Amino acid sequence: MKRLCYRYQFDDRGSSVDLLGLIKQGARQASVAARQMLYGATVYEMVRDLHKERAKLEYLFVLIIFGDLLGVPVLPPYYTLRLLPYVMPNITGWRRSMLRERDLTDLCDQEIT
Repeated sequence: MKRLCYRYQFDDRGSSVDLLGLIKQGARQASVAARQMLYGATVYEMVRDLHKERAKLEYLFVLIIFGDLLGVPVLPPYYTLRLLPYVMPNITGWRRSMLRERDLTDLCDQEIT
């Protein structure tokens, strides 16, 4: 015999289940899924393109500042050493990306949709 309360449902064994909590959790998950779907359908591609542009500009900035690491002397070492603590965490990834081999498909950044 089951009886239904406002907040709990009791089964035959006497254990309780929080119905209101389960409904809230399901509604929360549905709203998160709807927000993610709306985000993906509207602005995801623009955000991804902006992240790519920011990375390209950052790599260009680091190339101008620390080009001497690759053999391209652009700025005097004094300014380079003053900026070194701010750029140090990104140096290894930047060097790897600058020295990576590229082919013709890397020039075509447009994706087929």
